[in-house]
Amino acid sequence: MTPEQVVQHNLDAYNDRDIDAFISDYSEEIELYSFGVNAPSAKGLAEIRKIYQALFDASPQLYSTIIKRIVFENKVIDHESISGRMGKNELVEMVLIYEVKEEKIIKITAIKKGE
Repeated sequence: MTPEQVVQHNLDAYNDRDIDAFISDYSEEIELYSFGVNAPSAKGLAEIRKIYQALFDASPQLYSTIIKRIVFENKVIDHESISGRMGKNELVEMVLIYEVKEEKIIKITAIKKGE
């Protein structure tokens, strides 16, 4: 799969709240970062699974829509509008920068609007 296909599969699993399919796109060494912070906010599959399982459980209407996508070599940059997060009606706007290696997401850097 191309980096874009890997990220799209991950987004589809996110929208379906399918934790197993969602986790399958990550490398064992996955790291999540908030933009501008040098240390990862989460690291490894077990930690990622725990975070996203809680999000999926608390967000039955969770859905992310891509506003714009840029693919640049092994990086996919998605500008997303997310609804239903934590059961709330307000939209959350984010930019996510995915790095893909050997058909697995190895790093995500997130920028949340307003932060």
